[in-house]
Amino acid sequence: MAVMHKAQDSDFAERVRASFDRQQAMALIGARMAVVEPGYTEIHLPHKAEITQQHGYIHGGVVGMIADSAAGYAASTLTAPETGVLTVEYKLNLLAPAEGDLLIAEGSVLRYGRTLIVTRAEVFAVQHGRKSMCALMQQTIMTVHGKKEHPR
Repeated sequence: MAVMHKAQDSDFAERVRASFDRQQAMALIGARMAVVEPGYTEIHLPHKAEITQQHGYIHGGVVGMIADSAAGYAASTLTAPETGVLTVEYKLNLLAPAEGDLLIAEGSVLRYGRTLIVTRAEVFAVQHGRKSMCALMQQTIMTVHGKKEHPR
């Protein structure tokens, strides 16, 4: 069941996309922000050899990176423009090897609070047109009021 959220900022999508574009780590691995909605984002990551581990699967650390960013940006869609977000903790379960042509990290907000936001990310591997879950993450986000992001 999807939880419906209302954005505080009418320009949330542009703000979130601009912030994502400043994340050099996401550029390094080739990830892109595909969907931005109130309380929900998707990050797509094409398979490339440079992000695989010794068995040819996308490395679990990279899976964690896109899960963390997808869920964190889902939280950011609901904050005021002058409020930043930082991950406090997350628990990642790697359910299956990240094997496919594309990974999709779907981040969503479970509970929005003034100081803490609880989120979830599901990461899917897409291979031959079939989508299968390879990771599940639950995360706690801390809001940071009045702190600007570092310019690129």
